[in-house]
Amino acid sequence: MSSHLKTIEQRLLWLSHWMIHNANHIRPKVDGIKVGGHQASSASMVSIMTALYFQELNPEDRVAVKPHASPIFHAIQYLMGNQTREKMENFRGYGGVQSYPSRTKDIDDVDFSTGSVGLGVAVTSFASIVQDYIQAKSWGRDQKMGRMIALVGDAELDEGNIYEALQEGWKNDLRNCWWIIDYNRQSLDGVVREGLFKRVEQIFDAFGWDVVRVKYGHLQRAAFEEAGGDKLRQWIDDCPNQLYSALTFMGGAVWRERLMDALGDQGDVTALIKRRSDAELAALMENLGGNCVQTMADTFASIDHDRPVCFLAYTVKGWGTPIAGHKDNHGGLMNKTQMGEWQDYMGVPQGQEWDKFATISDPATFEAELAKAPFFAKGPRRYHDDVIEVPLIELSSDREISTQMAFGKILDNLSKGDSDLAARIVTTSPDVTGTTNLGPWVNRRKLFARDHQEDTFKKENIPSTAKWEFTPEGQHIELGIAEMNLFLLLAAAGLSHSVFGKRLLPIGTVYDPFVSRGLDALNYACYQDARFMIVGTPSGVTLSYEGGAHQSIASPLIGMSQDGLAAFEPAFADELAVIMEWSFNHLQKDGESDPDERTWLRDETGGSVYLRLTTNPIEQPGKRADDAFRQGAIDGAYWLRTPGPNCEVVIAYQGAVAPEAIKAAGMIGQGRRDIGVLAVTSADRLNAGWTAAQRARANGNKDAASHIETLLQDLPRNCVLITVIDGHPATLSWLGGVWGHQTISHGVEHFGQTGTIADLYRHFRLDAEALVGSASELSKGRKILHTKDVG
Repeated sequence: MSSHLKTIEQRLLWLSHWMIHNANHIRPKVDGIKVGGHQASSASMVSIMTALYFQELNPEDRVAVKPHASPIFHAIQYLMGNQTREKMENFRGYGGVQSYPSRTKDIDDVDFSTGSVGLGVAVTSFASIVQDYIQAKSWGRDQKMGRMIALVGDAELDEGNIYEALQEGWKNDLRNCWWIIDYNRQSLDGVVREGLFKRVEQIFDAFGWDVVRVKYGHLQRAAFEEAGGDKLRQWIDDCPNQLYSALTFMGGAVWRERLMDALGDQGDVTALIKRRSDAELAALMENLGGNCVQTMADTFASIDHDRPVCFLAYTVKGWGTPIAGHKDNHGGLMNKTQMGEWQDYMGVPQGQEWDKFATISDPATFEAELAKAPFFAKGPRRYHDDVIEVPLIELSSDREISTQMAFGKILDNLSKGDSDLAARIVTTSPDVTGTTNLGPWVNRRKLFARDHQEDTFKKENIPSTAKWEFTPEGQHIELGIAEMNLFLLLAAAGLSHSVFGKRLLPIGTVYDPFVSRGLDALNYACYQDARFMIVGTPSGVTLSYEGGAHQSIASPLIGMSQDGLAAFEPAFADELAVIMEWSFNHLQKDGESDPDERTWLRDETGGSVYLRLTTNPIEQPGKRADDAFRQGAIDGAYWLRTPGPNCEVVIAYQGAVAPEAIKAAGMIGQGRRDIGVLAVTSADRLNAGWTAAQRARANGNKDAASHIETLLQDLPRNCVLITVIDGHPATLSWLGGVWGHQTISHGVEHFGQTGTIADLYRHFRLDAEALVGSASELSKGRKILHTKDVG
C-alpha cells in the first residue's frame, strides 16, 4: 500500500476540491449566497489523512476529523464506495454531504461529529477513558482496544476546553489517544503567533503526553544531507510564519530570489539551490512533514506504545493548490480560471471530474490496493448492543422529601441489587458528587480507576460518610470542576453502544445553573445522538441561601429548546420514580420517527433526558398507582385537582413550587368556582407534542390532538390560567395559546439573592399569596380575601 499512498493522496486532493468547486461555481444557486467549503483547510490535511486512513488505522480505531477537513473525509469514503456521487454533488445542499462530519446527518461512518471547534478534539480523550472503563468490566473484557484519534486544527488550541480535557486525561492516566495537529499556522483572520509550537509542546509534555514534531518532509530531509543543507535548514527554522506563507503563495521564482538573497554566494548552499528548477525548489520548500504522505506514514508506524501522543505536523494551508499560503485562503476558493489550470496540472480529463479513478492507469490494481487498507476491512463500524431490561422503579417516600434526595434514594436502591440495569449505569459529576446525592451510589458501587486505590481515611479509621475506593470495577467517574468535561464524558459514554458495541447508561449530575456553563458540549452530545441522563440540581431560587450566582433561571427553557433531550421537572418523589423508569428505556430506544398519535411525540426514536431537581423537601401526596397519574407524569402533565365543569381558574405549576400552587388553589376556591390544578412535569414534552399535532393537522390529519390539548379542551372559554415555575415564566406562558385562554404567568426573570425560600418566593411572586392576588385581580368575579387583605 505504501507505494500507492501518493496516488491516493492526489486523488483525494482532487475529489475534495472538485466537490467544493462544484457546489460554489457549477451547481445552480437559488439565493446567490456563497456555499463555501474550506478548500485550503482540507488541502493541508490531505497527506495526514491519507497516511492515517490507508496505512495506519485499524477497524477498532476511532477518529474525530477536523471540521474543515470534512471534504477530505467524504472524498475518502467516496473513493472506498461508502459515499454516493449524488450526495457529493449536493455538498452543503439539502440532503447532501454535510459541511462538517455528522454521525446523524451523513451516511458514511462518521465516528464523532465535529463542528464546534475543540469539542471533537476533547471527546476522543473521554472516549479513551470510556473504552478503559468498559474493558475493565467482566462484561467488556473481550473489547479490542483501539486508538481514539483527533485531527486538530492549530487554531482549535485556542479553545479552553482543550486544556480542561488535558488535565482530566492526566488525572485518569489517559492512554490510546492521539491528537494530530495540523500546524499550518493560519486561521480565519490571519497567521498564528511565532513560537506557538514551543508552548504547545510544553503544555502537552506537562500533562504526560509524548510530543512528536513532524516538521520536514522527505525532500527536505534529503536536501539537508547535501552539502550546505544545514544552512538551508537553519533558514527554514528561522523564517517567520507570515513570510513562509507569503513565499509559498508566490512560488518557485520568488523562493529562489529570497533564498539567494539570504544564502547566495555561500558555496555549497548556493549550489544546492541552483541544482533545482523553480518548480523543484517550490516542491522542496513546501515539503513540510505534514504535507509528506510517506513521512506521516512512517511517523505513525514508529509509535510502539499506548501513551497519549501529540503529533505537531507542520503543513502549508492550501498545499498543492493555487491558493496555497495566501493569508485569505481560509474562506477563499479557487475561481474558475484557477480551477481550470489546476485541473490540467492534476491531469484530470474534462468530463471525468467525478470519476474516482480518472488519473489511474490501472484502475483494477489500484482498487485492489485500496481494499487492503485495514481500516475498511470490516465495513461500517456502527455497532449495537442488547436492550437492557429496566426493572420497576418505586420509591416509598417520607412524608417530606426533596426530588434530589429521592433521586439519590432511587439510585441507592438500584445499587443494592444485581440487575443488569445497575451493572451498566455509570455515574459522573464535576466535583459535586456528594452535594447532588450520588454519595450512597458511589459508596456501594465505588469509583473507577484502572488500578486499585485505597480510601486512606477508611484505612486510617477516620469516620467519613464518603467511602471513596477506586477500583477497576468502580461505576463512578469523578471529574474536576469543569462542566464541559462532564458533557463530553457523557457524550462519549452515551455513544458506547454504537462506538464500542457495549451499552452504558450514563448519569451525570451538576448544579443546575452550570448547565449553561457546559451548554456547547451538551448541544454537541445531543447532536451526535449520545444517550445519557443529566440531573441539574439544586435549581432555581429555591436554592435560597446560595444566592443569585447559584440560582438557575433559564435552564427550563434550555430543556425545552435542546433537540434530542427530553426535559422533566417533577415535584414529587413518585413522579420522579416513574420518570426515571421511563427514562432508562428511552435512552435505549432507536426506532422509527413516526410519532405516537396519543401525544404526537417521537418517543420511539429515543434520546437523552434532563431532570431538573431541588433540595427543598415538600410534603408528598401519598401512594398513587393509577395509570392516569403514571402516564401523565411521563407525557408531561396530569390533573392533580380535576377542574369542574364551570372552572374559572386553573393553576398550572412545574417543579418545586407545587406546595404554593396547591395552597393557592384552596384559597382561590373561596371566590372562584371549580378550581383546577395542573401538575406539569415536562413543559418540554407538552410543547413538543402540541407543535407536532399542529403540523399534523396542517398536513391533513384533522383529528390530531396533543396531550395538552386533550387536558385543556373542556375548560370553559372564560377560564383563566395562572402558571408558576421557579424559572423563567416563558416556560409555561404558552399554555394560554393552546385553546385561547387568558394566561397570567409567574416565574423568575431577574437574578436572585440570598434569603429564605419564603423570602425569595415572596420577592419573585411565586408564593401562594401572589397567585391568589393574580386570581383575585385579573380574573372575573369578586375579590378573593387573602392574607394581605386580612393584614
